[in-house]
Amino acid sequence: MPIPRLPKRVLGRRELVDFPAFALGSVEAKVDTGAYTSAIHCSNIHIEPNAEQLPTLVVQLLDPGHAGTDGRPLTFTDFVLRDIRSSNGEVQERYVIRTVVQLYGEDFEAEFSLSDRSDMKYPVLLGRSLLRQGRFVVDVAKRNLSYKTLARAAARRARR
Repeated sequence: MPIPRLPKRVLGRRELVDFPAFALGSVEAKVDTGAYTSAIHCSNIHIEPNAEQLPTLVVQLLDPGHAGTDGRPLTFTDFVLRDIRSSNGEVQERYVIRTVVQLYGEDFEAEFSLSDRSDMKYPVLLGRSLLRQGRFVVDVAKRNLSYKTLARAAARRARR
């Protein structure tokens, strides 16, 4: 018996995403079907040894002025160093972590490369590996479809 396929959800070219592990909500993200790995803006990226002699990755997530950030550094012990091809075709070594991102109110675990995106308009980039697992399609004429859908659902519940 064939497994029923879920309908694909539509994302716009820009989406607002939440990162529950970092207590961050409504972060602007560019949906980029040309990028394989998703990325998130970080600064002050460095490795520190900890008491167990395991390397600890320490980063400043987003910019200090970004709404929702409290300025504290985040630490990760579960990370990898990987070659990532940037938008200009240059290969760069970047740290990659796994974390949960929320779209349409649903959690999706994905890999995010950590890089300085301060010269980019959007602090988060959503790549193909995330888009495939959530069975999404992209409509470049739309924006913030995930949040708009959740807002409409909340408004309907409030009217009941």
